[in-house]
Amino acid sequence: MQALLSYVLQGTELTVQAQGDWVLKNLSSAMQKALSAKQKEIIRIIRSRQISAIHLTYSAEKEEKTSWGSLLLSFFCQLMDEAKKRNIDCDSSLLPQQVQDLIRVSYVTPANTKPKNSFNIFHVFGSLVYKIFHQVGVTIDFVGEISLAMIKFFVGKATISAKDVWQEIYNASASSLPIISLVSVLLGLILAFVSAVQLQVLGAEIYVSSLITVSMVRVMSPVLTGIVIAGRIGASYAATIGSMQVNEEVDALKTFGINPVEFLVLPRFLALSLMMPFLTVYSDFMGILGGYAVIYFGWDISFYAFLDNIQTFARLHQIFIGLFHAFVFGIIIALSGCYQGMTSGRDAEAVGRATTMAVVHSIIGIIVSTSILTIILSGFGL
Repeated sequence: MQALLSYVLQGTELTVQAQGDWVLKNLSSAMQKALSAKQKEIIRIIRSRQISAIHLTYSAEKEEKTSWGSLLLSFFCQLMDEAKKRNIDCDSSLLPQQVQDLIRVSYVTPANTKPKNSFNIFHVFGSLVYKIFHQVGVTIDFVGEISLAMIKFFVGKATISAKDVWQEIYNASASSLPIISLVSVLLGLILAFVSAVQLQVLGAEIYVSSLITVSMVRVMSPVLTGIVIAGRIGASYAATIGSMQVNEEVDALKTFGINPVEFLVLPRFLALSLMMPFLTVYSDFMGILGGYAVIYFGWDISFYAFLDNIQTFARLHQIFIGLFHAFVFGIIIALSGCYQGMTSGRDAEAVGRATTMAVVHSIIGIIVSTSILTIILSGFGL
């Protein structure tokens, strides 16, 4: 049956009748032009006449299962838009049920659409609290998974490769020595020069050695090493594991029955937490060496006088305090880097964001934990 379009205007009520096959691919060019002209005529009548109601009808041959398509739907929607603009009642109840359903769907407002300029302080506060508690819960779950992996490691049941552990130990230790050497020596130089200039006024520049040693061993070296390792190793952990998330390698490990926390996180966690104290000892030595170079060439203090002053004022418990700080910093950096990588999104932007957050959270964790440990140790007189 050929596509037809007609209308009947009775008083102020307009009845639009569509008949036949309205499938676009079945219409010739001449038929499409004729239907378009008829549609424009009906739209012109709606715009120019005083219409109170519009009735839409459609009929097709019973044996034709699919006799209408987007062409008919778009025309009826155009009529309904014109009627809505002019507050005209548009009745589509006589159309086939499928046509009514599609028209209804096309006018449905998405459920998550929010009104413009809407602001609810309770909604904002509730969303913020929910995000905080959700983040805390996810973090606790991650720490719990690592704790279980550590228990399985000590009982010899963890899925972990010794080769991966040694590789991560190398990455976290030997490959980091050049940058730690440079930064530690420069920090020792700065501390020695600034303190020597001030102590020279009192004629006590000999005490520069003890000042450098105590400050480097107790706090400065662990913090400095932690910040350097956070930027170099923590960011690497987040980027590596995040890239594996993007490439679905983590999902592949789960498919093969391999726990990704044991296989990916545990080697990095063990390597960094164990190597941080050794890196701190190396940083102590390089910082003291840089300080000695300043007071030797600037104030001509002998090595023996420098060493004797260190032995007089430096205490063994201060070294252990610094090593404990370094151990805690290693745990924080490993947790932050691996956590951001494991929870990273599945695109390149998410990996970059995870890398940045790993460094930021590591540095914040280092500063906060340093403050807490300093207060606690001070309470014990250490």
